[in-house]
Amino acid sequence: MNARDSALQQQMAQLYHDHQSWLSAFLQRRLGCSHSAADLVQDTYLRLLSKGKLPEPAHSRGYLTRIAKGLLIDLYRRRRIEQAYLDELAAQPEHTHPSPEHCSEILEALVTIDRLLHGLPVNVRRALLMRRLDGMSYRAIAEELGVSISSVEKYIARALQSCLQAAQELER
Repeated sequence: MNARDSALQQQMAQLYHDHQSWLSAFLQRRLGCSHSAADLVQDTYLRLLSKGKLPEPAHSRGYLTRIAKGLLIDLYRRRRIEQAYLDELAAQPEHTHPSPEHCSEILEALVTIDRLLHGLPVNVRRALLMRRLDGMSYRAIAEELGVSISSVEKYIARALQSCLQAAQELER
């Protein structure tokens, strides 16, 4: 371990010591569950570690809050996706239910797709969903979005390119 890594470790330990209990209380108020809050506290510091750069002491709480709120949004989004999947699964005949392992894989794929879609600009995402899920024509999408057909073509191409890149990253 070099001097830089050692200094980073010491700064992280101090940051954790100074803010862990406050961050835990902050998350517990929003989640109503100490176990989920503890998980998100750890995820917050893990996210911070993965960046390899710590905030200035005067900005620590704001920085930790921003990371924690992002993780909260991810958690709520994941829960919403999981509930929608479980509701859909419950509506299917029981003999068609996948194994628990396959359910877990499906949920991870759905969360990944959702994350990808929410990373796209609104019109790009809407155009892709209208085309793929609703089967709408480019002309109908253009009318719905109030843009040209050429714009819809560009939106769809951009969305598909993002999907392709995400699939390639998953393969690595």
